[in-house]
Amino acid sequence: MASKKTDDHYLTLSCPDASGIVHAVTGLLAAQSLTIVDLQQFSDPVSNTFFMRVHFGYAADLSGLHASLSKLAEDMKIDYEIRRVDEKPKVLIMVSKIGHCLNDLLFRVKSGQLKITVPAIVSNHPDYKDLAASYGIPFYHLPITAETKAQQESQILDLCKEHSIDLIVLARYMQVLSPHLCSAMSGKIINIHHSFLPSFKGAKPYHQAYERGVKIIGATAHFVTKDLDEGPIIEQRVARVDHGMTPKELVEEGSNVESQVLAAAVKWWSERRVFLNGAKTVVF
Repeated sequence: MASKKTDDHYLTLSCPDASGIVHAVTGLLAAQSLTIVDLQQFSDPVSNTFFMRVHFGYAADLSGLHASLSKLAEDMKIDYEIRRVDEKPKVLIMVSKIGHCLNDLLFRVKSGQLKITVPAIVSNHPDYKDLAASYGIPFYHLPITAETKAQQESQILDLCKEHSIDLIVLARYMQVLSPHLCSAMSGKIINIHHSFLPSFKGAKPYHQAYERGVKIIGATAHFVTKDLDEGPIIEQRVARVDHGMTPKELVEEGSNVESQVLAAAVKWWSERRVFLNGAKTVVF
């Protein structure tokens, strides 16, 4: 079958830093008569790790490339993955009672701005069942108490397995995940934190910000780890505020930033732009 311009892929890789990696990888692509559409690379001198993302085309059959890449990966200790650009990863969204991030993500998916599929929405409250239904997405109301936390999280993991979930997005899901769930989905959970980390942690950061008379507020999207709100940061943005704004107005302005930051993090992740690098990330 002749290859088409829709037959393009992302190649992402990381490995111990060494000379000649770019030459070797691009050489393999050239040998297969593949076109490099876009390429980014970064060498971290601290972790001594090399990261690379290549958007290439156009090939319906990648068996030859996989064979040569497999040999190169063995020689240079490369971890790599190839995914079709038009493949939509499966994302499970979790939410509690604050719905602006959920609503924003669903709209972006519906309008084609986010190239993901959402097989399920999970909440510990029933508030957004109708919203999920309006998008034709199954809604799972999974209440949680201290006594039922383990059982509830087991149901979440069952849903992840049933729907082959690639990523969990916490769209203002106001429950602390257990170390077990964090470990089971390590590197596959993104949270939006309603403050510009590491400042103003806790339940009411905008009220804390108001009391301190801040001039900027912000939000942080990060991977979730067992250490609360300390996972590798993907994106942060801020908005200017002033002395005349009330806590309610700060919350409203903060909600806008949260939606933007979370959407950007999910979009970049879906485009294979986000790499874990120890306690940090590399974002192309």
